[in-house]
Amino acid sequence: MDRSNETSPVFCFILLGLSTHPKLEKIFFVLVLSMYLVILLGNGVLILVTILDSHLHTPMYFFLGNLSFLDICYTTSSVPLILDSFLTPRKTISFSGCTVQMFLSFAMGATECVLLGMMAFDRYVAICNPLRYPVVMSKAAYVPMAASSWASGSITATIQISLAIRLPFCGDNVINHFICEILAVLKLACADISINVISMGVANVIFLGVPVLFIFVSYIFILSTILRIPSAEGRKKAFSTCSAHLTVVIIFYGTILFMYGKPKSKDPLGADKQDLTDKLMTLFYGVVTPMLNPIIYSLRNKDVRGAVRDLVHLKHFKW
Repeated sequence: MDRSNETSPVFCFILLGLSTHPKLEKIFFVLVLSMYLVILLGNGVLILVTILDSHLHTPMYFFLGNLSFLDICYTTSSVPLILDSFLTPRKTISFSGCTVQMFLSFAMGATECVLLGMMAFDRYVAICNPLRYPVVMSKAAYVPMAASSWASGSITATIQISLAIRLPFCGDNVINHFICEILAVLKLACADISINVISMGVANVIFLGVPVLFIFVSYIFILSTILRIPSAEGRKKAFSTCSAHLTVVIIFYGTILFMYGKPKSKDPLGADKQDLTDKLMTLFYGVVTPMLNPIIYSLRNKDVRGAVRDLVHLKHFKW
């Protein structure tokens, strides 16, 4: 029996990363490490101030604390692997390690989509129904809302990853990416992945399409309400309460749409450049966006700025 054409099962994957651009690896190692430290510091400070400052014990800042914690978890699930890929000549990851990394990144991404929708609803109630805000957004409401965001992200990640790891992987084990991105991994399966593609499509509609539509409709009502406020000062004050969230939403979803909505190149040379662009855009989505979130909320919100100043001056601590 001729066994020359048989393939063995895959027990680990090789991550290409930027191995074809070695000069860029050193530059991006410094950049990514610096941004990761900013992410940990900025989001860590936001979590602290939302816990320690009693003035920030409101639904909006509760969601903001969750968003900051989520950004830390999301980047920690991928950035150490990316940094290691910049330094290690042979960039390998075990099958189980790849599975865990895929689960964490998928779960955190789906959770953030839902959480941003919850934050849009909070701003809608605060501006469009301010008298009912304490009742509608009570602690009995906003805590389960946040918990459901985390639960839904974990459930969909469990489904997608369970479907992925049941596939046979044999022969090619080279992932043309920094991390175990689920679409890049599925391409290596030596079996029909149509069920995975359909499942991913349904998940994208639920966790990308529905929140985007919900946020869009919410802001239509918000802007309509703001425009009916008679004074310019009142309109400015009302808009300032949701401008930070709107900015974060635009950056988050704008990056996703740019990543997956641009046309694919058919030219081989253009395809190589496109692969590099896709990787760098993924890096932007996974590192730059979480770094900008605390900066945006700090710059656009005087309550957060005041709480951060108090924290810096150690007013919350007793020596």
